[in-house]
Amino acid sequence: MNISRLINTVCIIAGGAVALYAQAEEQQNMYLLMGGLILLMFGIYRTSRNIPSKFEKEEEETLIKTEKDDEDRR
Repeated sequence: MNISRLINTVCIIAGGAVALYAQAEEQQNMYLLMGGLILLMFGIYRTSRNIPSKFEKEEEETLIKTEKDDEDRR
């Protein structure tokens, strides 16, 4: 596991734990809850940056023919 993935995982787990801890108290500490949510969202954002978009690839050839393909062949 490389260091970037480790940082992302630690941010997500720590942010979630802090947010749950802040919610569990009778008197909620709003700043602690906000800090946990920010840390959680930061980890999720860093993780999602590395996931490739399914729309980045050029249109691949499919087995399904469209009407436009049939008209081009005429």
